Amino acid sequence: MANALNSKTESREPDNDDSERAPLLREPREGMPEVTADPGTLAGVVAALGAGSGPVAVDAERASGYRYGQRAYLVQLRREGSGSALIDPIACPDLSEIDSTLNGTEVVLHAAHQDLPCLAEVNLRPSRLFDTELAGRLLGYQRVGLGSMVERLLNLRLAKEHSAVDWSQRPLPEDWLRYAALDVEILIELRDILESRLEETGKLEWAREEFASVLATPPKEPRPDPWRRTSGIHKVRNQRSLAVVRELWCERDRIARERDTSPGRVLPDAAIVEAAMAMPRTPTELTRIRQFGIKLARRYVNTWIKAINRARDMAQPELPRPNAPGDGPPPVNRWADRAPEAARRLDAARSTVARIAQEVVMPTENLLLPDAVRRLAWAPPETVDPDSVGEFLRTRGARNWQVLLTAEPLTKALREAENG
Repeated sequence: MANALNSKTESREPDNDDSERAPLLREPREGMPEVTADPGTLAGVVAALGAGSGPVAVDAERASGYRYGQRAYLVQLRREGSGSALIDPIACPDLSEIDSTLNGTEVVLHAAHQDLPCLAEVNLRPSRLFDTELAGRLLGYQRVGLGSMVERLLNLRLAKEHSAVDWSQRPLPEDWLRYAALDVEILIELRDILESRLEETGKLEWAREEFASVLATPPKEPRPDPWRRTSGIHKVRNQRSLAVVRELWCERDRIARERDTSPGRVLPDAAIVEAAMAMPRTPTELTRIRQFGIKLARRYVNTWIKAINRARDMAQPELPRPNAPGDGPPPVNRWADRAPEAARRLDAARSTVARIAQEVVMPTENLLLPDAVRRLAWAPPETVDPDSVGEFLRTRGARNWQVLLTAEPLTKALREAENG
């Protein structure tokens, strides 16, 4: 921990905001690679990657906001001695040969949790990971976007104007492909600098535990009531209106899946919530809600009305409950009245975690998940000591380094809160 404290000065240096001084990275150093879109060319990429050395930089481009789901529409790889490769996973949907060739090789990703699911869909499943975004968080950097970190640590700028385009379109424009190739161009250099800084600050073993945890995390189970994630649903006050949200959400999801388009392009969340509160009875009434007048939503007006009428005609037992049941503690704003002793424990635990996070220079959520802190304060072990607190934290996903830093101070904080 002593070495970690030395990172305070380093990580508080100001980010390099002088874009005039940082040159823009314009072209891949070996020129633009051709897009791999057939099995024969893919075999050449596999051979080239196998002949390379060291870690492999990987990135994936999705079509979020345009297509249904989060599949990859372009996969980029780069390795020393192999150069860069751009692969069309629609034309080459099985990258298991690359996976086999790279077995045991460290894969470098930025914000790995975003790309690992779509890479798994094309059978790319890294066994070793270095996550440059997560490394930046552990070092206490305030801005951990790839562009910000490249500018800060490599004094280069990455163009980011194509980050939110529709990567599902074909053919992909040349400037989009250049943008994609440049995202892996300097990822290994960034990784090397970050590893050096993690080692200097005593955080390298922490990072390795974090990277292993990211790889070991199983895919998220589907939510039992995904419609409850509708933005603005808190405005809906009664069960029948909640049923309208549910019916409209499910119809929208079905249409979006069938059309392979983003649900928000079929019907925005705001329109669902407004319809749930207004409960229109006719297509005319429905289209008075502005967002139901957009082209795609208007095409399904009769579908929306039928969904609303289903909710209107439901028997009371069929209506959704206002709050989905959960296994966690109640909202924190109720603790002071409902369980004041738990509220005192939470204040003490949060203050302790915040203090340690400041000492080791990282966000509190990377030191310990807020949910683990809340659950510990709400229902601590029967006997509060470092062993029992540490075991509790491990059951909530805490890694060894996190337990070593927090279990004893949290034990002290909980005891003082009980006695205070």
